[in-house]
Amino acid sequence: MAKSKREYDLILWGATGFTGRLVAEHIAASPDAGALRWALGGRTREKLERVRSEIAAEGGDVAGVDIVVGDAGDAASMKSVAARTRVVATTVGPFARYGSELVAACAEQGTDYCDITGETQWIRRMIDAHHEQALASGARIVHCCGFDSIPSDLGTQMVQEHAVAEHGVPCDSVSYYVMRMKGGASGGTVHSILNIVDEVKRDPSIRRVLGNPYALNPDGMRKGPDRGDQNGVKFDSGVGGYTGPFVMAAINTRIVRRSHALLGSPWGADFRYREVTSFGPGPAGFAKAAATSAGIAGFMVAAATPGIRGLLERFVLPKPGTGPSREDRENGGFVVRLVGEGSGDNGPFSVEGTVVGHRDPGYGETATMMGQAALCLALDGDNLSGGGVRTPASTMGSTLTERLRRAGMEFNVRTL
Repeated sequence: MAKSKREYDLILWGATGFTGRLVAEHIAASPDAGALRWALGGRTREKLERVRSEIAAEGGDVAGVDIVVGDAGDAASMKSVAARTRVVATTVGPFARYGSELVAACAEQGTDYCDITGETQWIRRMIDAHHEQALASGARIVHCCGFDSIPSDLGTQMVQEHAVAEHGVPCDSVSYYVMRMKGGASGGTVHSILNIVDEVKRDPSIRRVLGNPYALNPDGMRKGPDRGDQNGVKFDSGVGGYTGPFVMAAINTRIVRRSHALLGSPWGADFRYREVTSFGPGPAGFAKAAATSAGIAGFMVAAATPGIRGLLERFVLPKPGTGPSREDRENGGFVVRLVGEGSGDNGPFSVEGTVVGHRDPGYGETATMMGQAALCLALDGDNLSGGGVRTPASTMGSTLTERLRRAGMEFNVRTL
């Protein structure tokens, strides 16, 4: 069926989950809600109806919102869902377990799609399996529309567009610094990481995918100047203090490099990109960076050790479908600083970008980013790039950035 004649503009899949419910609330509160033909989707009608009723009781505009029921593991069921709508937005993870049939259905049906995955190995499989079909059908398959990887992807694009506008050339490198981050760990994110650990145990060749900085690039574009992500402590003159690893760099950096490739490498074959966490100067900064580095390494070892893994899952780690209270989400936030370095006709220059979220990054602002990405695909199609397995920047770019600004996030850029 022609996309313009489909029953819905958008189906939000997984609306009964913790993050899915937050995305539903965001869309229902959006000024666009009244003009949107949308539905809440998932496995259980009763749970979906309860979510709809609760959002309505809180003042959300869900009066005309339907319920769509299906089975994420059944290809025919997902094909039926994809055929009824112009866009599917899904929060059901780990996506490597529960997302593949929906991506396949959207690629076949020419249905636009977005998610909040951070699973590099699964995205690589989706590219290999469905990119060509999505190109042919016109489906825009857009992964990583949450905290991983929208600040990275749109932030880098913003810095580079400013550099070209102000200096005539793009930056040769962009460094992403997490300056502040306050929020609860996402149960979905944690269990996606655990699933990656399990996949590596079953198939050690996945390590090569995870370890390749250009793993998500198209064929013939999987080499470049970047090496592995930082995993120890370093003094960084860019922030005048010590830096340590950023756990989401493993996916964010790959998404930024895929965006660059899909956009036609406008920033040059030698463009470099990295992500780290800033901990400040002096002994205190060094100690915090060292503790974070050790903590990340220790978690990965524990996750791969059966006895310890069981204790973590039982007593320590957040459960899937759970998350922080509304108060905690509202009291969270993040500040990211992107520093681009380049050289133009007038000599070297530096560009600084900042991306600021005023709520918990993994839940509050991820709901904003995912909700606006879904609305962007559903309502701004004429301003977006074509089909294939894509990225936020290469598909929605500044159109999504402007939406996020209107939704309360900050995207700022200046020449230093």
